[in-house]
Amino acid sequence: MLLSYCTNVHPAEDLDGVIEQLGAYAAPARVAAGLDVLGIGLWMPAELAHRLDDSTEERARLKAALAAHHLQVHTLNAFPYGGFHDDVVKLDVYSPTWAEPERYAYTMACARVLADLLPPGVAGSISTLPLGWRTGWGAQEDAAATAALARLSGELRTLAQSAGRMVRLAIEPEPGCILDNVEDVVSWLEPRAGDDVPTAERIDPEHVGVCLDTCHLAVSFADRQAGTAETVERIVSAGLRVVKVQASAALHVDRPRSPEARRELERFAEPRYVHQVRELTPAGVDGRDDLPHALGLAAPDHAGDDSAPLPGDGPWRVHFHVPLHHELADPLAATTDVLRDAVAAVRSTPSGDEAHLDIETYTWAVLPDSTESLAHGIAAELRWARAELLGETVDHRGGDT
Repeated sequence: MLLSYCTNVHPAEDLDGVIEQLGAYAAPARVAAGLDVLGIGLWMPAELAHRLDDSTEERARLKAALAAHHLQVHTLNAFPYGGFHDDVVKLDVYSPTWAEPERYAYTMACARVLADLLPPGVAGSISTLPLGWRTGWGAQEDAAATAALARLSGELRTLAQSAGRMVRLAIEPEPGCILDNVEDVVSWLEPRAGDDVPTAERIDPEHVGVCLDTCHLAVSFADRQAGTAETVERIVSAGLRVVKVQASAALHVDRPRSPEARRELERFAEPRYVHQVRELTPAGVDGRDDLPHALGLAAPDHAGDDSAPLPGDGPWRVHFHVPLHHELADPLAATTDVLRDAVAAVRSTPSGDEAHLDIETYTWAVLPDSTESLAHGIAAELRWARAELLGETVDHRGGDT
């Protein structure tokens, strides 16, 4: 598996800012992680993606910066359209949806740029949102999204033939979205992937698959219900592939009603991002769309969520990407075991080692009491992933032993 870290942790949205951040963070992280070449999962907001798509000169500037710092791009994060580091992001991150033409245009621009950035012989991947947020979605939107993704899979096939570069799209299920979990994305893609589906509605499984975000996977309690390996097998048995794994960990709390747990959880209830919460109950999984609401600190700020806080009778998992190497103190824990099991399960599948492994901890700026510098934190996550997920021997001073 090719390893990278996702640059959506950085706020720059123009080319000058992106190039500056490569030197300020990616380059020292590569050295500290003991890597000759570092993969980066590049986040290009829409305005930059279209600019790069339109300009060979601007792409040449980016390529030169990547080469100067010994960095490689084989995967893009095309989930956030823009404004990912605004003061308040919340549900705006799910717009535009796949029912809107802007999403298709943005994603195809990313695909063409990535095809030009890929190293020889390396396939590329692009992660994208699970159609959109669940509210306001009906048959008309579903049909529009189907047509857009069918068209895109055909364009990716043409791109592979014309440019000789394979680029695959990876749909990323997320709690609260139309495709909330792995079963949802498989159930949506599988009937659209058959050879007997009309071309205008067929989403080619060779070019469109699944992005397995292991924080989202843990929040859905897949490991406690179907099982982590069984969830991965469900993807493969449907004739789909895991194109990309976003290496991430969620918050886990066994006793969320305890005063200690509530005090700790309240420290993670920040205003920028939405932090979905799920509670495991004897009847299944209950949930709320954001941590302040789950705790009873605030009413839901949008339609479609239950008005009451979560009861806290069972364990909670919170969509808050915890740095992989952080060891949380009781009563909090991180779901790194789900991450380990998911990566092992993906690697055991026929195309598993072709999947990309992208560390996606974008929450450093909102992490309570974080004193670690960003470059050193990224390096520590890379070393952790190499040792814990890929089985590499790593010298924690920064080099291989």
